[in-house]
Amino acid sequence: MKVQLFPFQQTALAKMRKQAQQALSLYNIDTDHPSQIISFTAPTGAGKTIIMSGLLENIYFGDEILPAQPDAVTIWLSDDPNLNEQSKEKIETRADKFTLGQCVTISEDSFDCEVLEDGKIYFLNTQKLSKTGKLTKHSDSRQYTIWETLQNTILEKSDRLYFIIDEAHRGAKPSESGKATSIMQKFILGDESVGLSPMPLVIGMSATIERFNSLIGNSNSTVHKTAVSPTEVRRSGLLKEWITINYPDQQIANKDMAVLQAATDEWQDKWKRWFVYCQEQHYAHVYPIMLVQVENGTAGRISNTDLADCINKIEYRVGTPFKDGEIVHAFGSKGDLEINGRKIPYVEPASIASNRYIKVVFFKDSLSTGWDCPRAETMMSFRRASDSTYIAQLLGRMIRTPMQMRIEKDETLNDVKLFLPHFDKDTVSAVIEALKNIEGGELPSEISGQQIGGGSTQTLTVHRLTPVTTSAQPVVIVSSANQSTPPHVAVSSHPQAVSQVSSQTGVSTVTASTDNNLYNEASDFNETNVFDTPSTNDVVQPSVASSGENVAVSTEHDTSASASIASFDRVSVMEAINDMALLNFSVRPIRIKDYFYSYFALCRLLVQSSVKTDAYTIAITEIGDFIESYIRKLKYSGDYDGLVKKVQEFKMASQIFDALGESVENQVSNNLFTTTDSDIERQFNLAESKLGSEGIGNKYVNRDADLFNHTQRKINVILFASNINELERMQQFSKERFYLLKDTYRLTFAHMEEKWRKRYENIVADGDPVSQKSFHLPDYISIQSNEDGMSFSDHLFVDEATGTATFKLTSWEDKTLKEEQQRDDFVTWLRNPRGSWGMCIPYVMNNENKSMYPDFIIIRKVNDGYVLDILEPHNSSLKDNLPKAKGFAEYAQREPKIGRVQLIRLVSAHGVDELVRLDLNSSLVREKVNQANTESELDHIFDIHGIVE
Repeated sequence: MKVQLFPFQQTALAKMRKQAQQALSLYNIDTDHPSQIISFTAPTGAGKTIIMSGLLENIYFGDEILPAQPDAVTIWLSDDPNLNEQSKEKIETRADKFTLGQCVTISEDSFDCEVLEDGKIYFLNTQKLSKTGKLTKHSDSRQYTIWETLQNTILEKSDRLYFIIDEAHRGAKPSESGKATSIMQKFILGDESVGLSPMPLVIGMSATIERFNSLIGNSNSTVHKTAVSPTEVRRSGLLKEWITINYPDQQIANKDMAVLQAATDEWQDKWKRWFVYCQEQHYAHVYPIMLVQVENGTAGRISNTDLADCINKIEYRVGTPFKDGEIVHAFGSKGDLEINGRKIPYVEPASIASNRYIKVVFFKDSLSTGWDCPRAETMMSFRRASDSTYIAQLLGRMIRTPMQMRIEKDETLNDVKLFLPHFDKDTVSAVIEALKNIEGGELPSEISGQQIGGGSTQTLTVHRLTPVTTSAQPVVIVSSANQSTPPHVAVSSHPQAVSQVSSQTGVSTVTASTDNNLYNEASDFNETNVFDTPSTNDVVQPSVASSGENVAVSTEHDTSASASIASFDRVSVMEAINDMALLNFSVRPIRIKDYFYSYFALCRLLVQSSVKTDAYTIAITEIGDFIESYIRKLKYSGDYDGLVKKVQEFKMASQIFDALGESVENQVSNNLFTTTDSDIERQFNLAESKLGSEGIGNKYVNRDADLFNHTQRKINVILFASNINELERMQQFSKERFYLLKDTYRLTFAHMEEKWRKRYENIVADGDPVSQKSFHLPDYISIQSNEDGMSFSDHLFVDEATGTATFKLTSWEDKTLKEEQQRDDFVTWLRNPRGSWGMCIPYVMNNENKSMYPDFIIIRKVNDGYVLDILEPHNSSLKDNLPKAKGFAEYAQREPKIGRVQLIRLVSAHGVDELVRLDLNSSLVREKVNQANTESELDHIFDIHGIVE
């Protein structure tokens, strides 16, 4: 494969590879020939087509599991010809071993074969199989119907025939979906009316098991299952983490255009953030697209939505006219449009993602089926509430991430936003439910609805636009076309609001005020044009107060510490924390990769990042030394010549597998055949696969300049790769080298750009169930907001405009925080999030690795620097107290730069509630906790060593 598969993709591929072999073996040894089905389910965005491309490549060309099957025949069926072409293109461009012409689209006009040809992958869509279709009828130019061709192929090639159903009904209309299902079922159940038997092996791709089960119907086929969980996909970073559906206050006048302008503002913000991120991380730039879904037309109109007005409103918010080709349409009626003298060209949906000049796409309903565009960051829909299911279908196609990874530095780049002017809270809930139904209940992304001007999420940062010294409530701008308001004026839904515009970013924010000035002049917005190429300082970098003056105000929390102005340099605190590179961990239930793979992945990263440019060469050479050492050992023992002879002579053998994949019969002919050079090459390629396809074998072969000795050296590689003991010894060596390199360079990568740091962390996480990384704070975070929470000005991350962050704390947490705020050395605090960049501490409970995310991280001033404390208020009645205490103890032992590491309990004594703290950074406390075996022993340690501050 030309692309590196994610761990969950490789796991699914390997499982299906074995299942496919077992399934065909079962079909061909059973005289009743029960058809076999592999049910492959994975959520939207998991890369099902890429996984299937890898599976087909392994089937046709072999891998470390099973030998090649070059005469295999595959039929790929979907219910959409465009989807077929996309799948065909992905196989041809992502799988590097298929040759030109090996993938064939079955044409209605020219296709006529008695039997399908070996080594081909045929693409077919259900529309061509209708009763009126040309393929299903004899004619002067067609001797065989498609049904006859398929039946002949089943009879002659059942041992190597693979039938794939790409079940993509989400975008089909109900009537079309029913027809497609009926046709697809012919291949599963068979159809006597057309003379078709059930396919020997059907591999069904679907987003949900329920959908594919309904397709299988009453089939008595043997079903093998491979499933990818939404959690695995979410962890990979392939999908956006948040989907936010925005709807307006129903009292706003001219909701359509007001919400369109709000959507435009959101889109511009994404442009600026992506520019800064890609510039800083030295990535190729991401160019976000804004999708505008308009109404269908009546009475000869192309659309009942005023397209000219839409373009004017978008250009007004952007502040500059669009260039030719930057606005396009994907209406069903193909052909260019002319709107107000402007040419709006038609673009095929499949071509949108790759055209970086496209900025705005107008469409009606032609983008959902098989369409993916990771650049689509914002969507505005003029559709009515009755179209909730279709909108959900489209939204499911927008959740892929542009860079196929989670962005940590700015978490706002991990979301996608949809704006619906004709929806309200109830109808938005219908969209969410429709999306859940499409995805089978569990969504791979978090989805929520929020009213414009409110919000279920809050974006917080260490940067501030301006110091705020009076109480403020943020309000999002929405404009009105009210007759009494000039056309360039943006009106807030808040009754008393004034626009504040950053002199550096040109980004408009609104804060509550007693001033009735409601004007937001367009000239202010033009100071930074979203499509210019600005310097980094002109885009998203906010104007931060000078050191020590980055101030904020608490508007609701009435504690003395939080109600006063919190004055400290947030950026300096964040940078100091990141410079510490404190130990952080990732916890997974299983190890994803073997150490050999992880070792070489880490070596490649060291070379690519210029940290250690000879790492990969050294690794290749060391494994080559393993091969040489093994060959010397064989020659010394006298076994070498006999083993070489076995490689040079092979027996025609076929193995039969039971349902669990175990060999139950081995039929071997008695004739010996001398291998040809091509046979040696095939065995050598298989050996290379066992050695991770890292080029180890070729490097070893080319050590010797004698070309006549190359075949002999290839046999040496074959012998080494076939010896289990040697492979295990190589794995142990790789494990030791992997640990050495990851520990040696952890701090190096902790201070590198995010692109390198993330790759290091992913490689390490794949190599161990519990893996180390460095604690690193982003610039922007997105978190859930609570309407009934309290506002804090002393939190490290705050809202840019208000200088506060809102959290809902339990009584224990509130009491803990108040005690910390009263300390003389207290600077700020951080609500530790679960997952993503949060501080994770591993612990073991019931022999299983688990992760905990302590509630609070406290930052204190010590001499001229800062120190971090980890605090966890925890209920003493829970059974995980001792395991977590041991986890804290081990963390405190391993991380000398950490301050207090406290497990905290609320204890009532003489009618007074007190917080009792057990500090695991005390060596005496750690020793006693590590020796404890029961919760009661931990209670006793609290009684003796607990601290009341």
